[in-house]
This record gives sequence, C-alpha cells and structure tokens, in this order.
Amino acid sequence: MLDNENTGSSGYASGSRAAGRKRSKWSMVGKDPWTMPIGEIDLSHPGIWKTGEYLPFLARLRRDAPVHYCRNSAVGPYWSVLKFDDIKAVDTTPAIYSSEPTIGIVDILPDFDVPSFISMDPPRHGRQRKTVQPVVAPDNLKRLSGTIRERAASILDDLPVGEEFDWVGRVSIELTTRMLATLFDFPFEDRHKLTYWSDMATAIPGAGVAESNEHRLQTLLECLDCFTELFNERAKLPPAPDMVSMLAHGEATRDMPPMEFLGNLLLLIVGGNDTTRNSISGGVLALNEFPGEYEKLRRDHSLIPNMVSEIIRWQTPVAHMRRTAKVDTELRGQSIRAGDKVLMWYASGNRDEEVIERPDDFWIDRPNARRHLAFGFGIHRCMGNRLAEMQLRILWEEIVKRFRLVEVTGEPERIYSSFVNGYARLPVRLHRA
Repeated sequence: MLDNENTGSSGYASGSRAAGRKRSKWSMVGKDPWTMPIGEIDLSHPGIWKTGEYLPFLARLRRDAPVHYCRNSAVGPYWSVLKFDDIKAVDTTPAIYSSEPTIGIVDILPDFDVPSFISMDPPRHGRQRKTVQPVVAPDNLKRLSGTIRERAASILDDLPVGEEFDWVGRVSIELTTRMLATLFDFPFEDRHKLTYWSDMATAIPGAGVAESNEHRLQTLLECLDCFTELFNERAKLPPAPDMVSMLAHGEATRDMPPMEFLGNLLLLIVGGNDTTRNSISGGVLALNEFPGEYEKLRRDHSLIPNMVSEIIRWQTPVAHMRRTAKVDTELRGQSIRAGDKVLMWYASGNRDEEVIERPDDFWIDRPNARRHLAFGFGIHRCMGNRLAEMQLRILWEEIVKRFRLVEVTGEPERIYSSFVNGYARLPVRLHRA
C-alpha cells in the first residue's frame, strides 16, 4: 500500500506546510463542490480529507459525474469512479484495469520502485499472496483470538477513567501494533518501529513524519535491513506460522529481490496497521455522532459483530485504490484510454444512495451490513479482512464490559492523506459501566 499519492507530489507537501499561511494552488479546502465547475474538482488533494470536507465532493460527483476526469492535479490527470457497482466492476476486471505498475496515484519514482503483490496482476499476484495467506486462515485466527482478547483487556485496563487522553495513541495504535508484532513474530520490545515504518510508508514527504523523499527512503531501507536479518534467521529454521517465516520458505517469495521484499513487507505492515487502527478510532467517533446507536449498543451487546461491519463501511479506512487501463475501454459512456489512471473511490461507493440505504447514517443493526467496498473485491480483496473484523469485535466486547461511554471530548485530528482515511488524534474521556 505504498507508491501512492505520497511518493513525490510537491503540490501536496506544500499544501500541508502552508496550512496556516498560503494554501496550495491545488487545494479544494473551503470550496463549494455544488457550485464550482465540475471539471475543476480534484479528489486526490489531501486537504479536504484532512479537514473532513470530502463527503460533499463525493456526493456531487456521484450525482453529476460518476465517472469523472480530473485533467489538472498535483499528480497529473486521472479518472475517478464513484458508484458502488462501477467500482466493483473495475476491481473485478484485471484484464482491463491493471494493478501494475502501482496501486498508488503517483507513478513509481525511479529511486523508489518497491513492488509488492498488491501491485501485481495474475499469475504472479496469486503465487505471492498464497504464500502468506495461511496467517489469516481460520485455524490461525482461532489461535490468535485469545491473544487479541488478552491484549485488548490489558490496554483497556491501563486507561485513565474520567481524564482526557488520546484514543488513537493509547488504544488504536497500541492494539494494532501488538498484533503486528505477533503476526511477524517481531521483537515485542521494538514493536513501535512497525508503526513508525507504516506511517513512513504512507507519508507525504514534507507534510509530517517524512521530511523528504530521501528521509523516507532512508528510513524504509532501515526497515529492510531489520527484516532481512529476521528473514535470514527464519530461513535457517523450520517453517513457522509467522509472516517472515512464510516469506522465507515460500517458493514464490524466498528469492525475492531486496526491494520487492521491502514492498511486500510494507504492504503487510500497512495492511495490518492503518486499516484496523483507523476503524478502531472511527467507530468511537461514529457512536458519538450517533448517540442513539450508542444507546442501542448498550442495550444489546449482541449487535457488536454487525456493528463492526458498519464501522468499517462508515469509516472506509482506505479511501481509494488505483488501477491503470490496459486497453482502450468505456465506462458509463466515458472513453478511457490505455495507460490512463483510474481511481476507485471506495469512500464514495460506500455512500452510494442507489445501493446503500441511508448511507450517511451510522446504523449498527443495518441489514446486510457486510455489503460494503472497504475491503475491495476480486483477486485483491483485503487478505486480512477477517482478522480486522475479529480485532474490532473483541475490542468492543471488552470495551462494553468496562465502560458505559467512550466520550469524544474534542474535534478529531485527521491524517493529511486522500489514500489513508484516518485519524492522528482523537481526544476522549471514559465513563465506567
């Protein structure tokens, strides 16, 4: 999940640095999507995602230009696909819409070509994905469930009651980071390196954690060095049920070039970190925005599994994914040329009024709540979807045992990204059950 918008757009970075001074010329912040010329709408700029203004832009395009061409942006021209069924069609047609060379909106930079199986087409994609698939097989998930519950309980029991604190740092990041360490069998005392590398992999250079492309590359090469040591150690040992061992012993992955190994590592780290952690935060925010649903949850804890699916739909932690047209094609009457960038906006498809009833409402007993796009469709459907759901379910089972209310006490601080739809900070206060 790297090589996206963050890998080299100076327009994006300058927009963030100038947040309190001069706004980037590409910014959509403060503009009215219902009155501006539709051809000027640019969903890719992170500003409206950082400020939480993106939903009206998605709604305007769903209504008036469901397959929309943005001719001018900081990352060049691209198509946006906004409707649920159209996104599903693109996602399930790899013969027309390719994941190669990258699933990110920015084309691969010469000094940062880190391929991974998410940016591969069949048959190569299937061979590499199959190597690590056993880590989320039913038997392994069953084995992990006790560990997740134990760690969730430990984290929650250590939280201050009645005092304001940051839910993202104390709960969302901590739980997902502990689970990542388990999945990789990574040294537990160094687990926060995984969070740092994940943040660096999806960072926009010059807009926060990554000072520049050079800083980002240097840090991720340190990640590669660390995991190469682990890889070489595991290759000498019998196969084990952790992802490094699986990569070291897999026929399709044991001889990967270093940058491909790094690409797959970052895919697995980001996939296991950003998506779950932002759904953990988003669920708390949603229940606070819809207090009637929180009361419904307090009355009936059996709604938690269904609520988890609704949290993931409502949050949609990966806002978009890119494909590249392999041939000239047509979608909703729009002519797409071979080589064109095509962005599937999952965050829009999950609010499609023609498919999802009351899409802007958070509705914990929503019928057919699992019918959403947040995990993608087809061969690239999120490999860890069941693990993510299990972490959220267990966490909420443990939360409702202890706390009557996780109260949001201030505005969330959102991430400056149109790729990762998430939160940097969420202030809360706990009230005991």
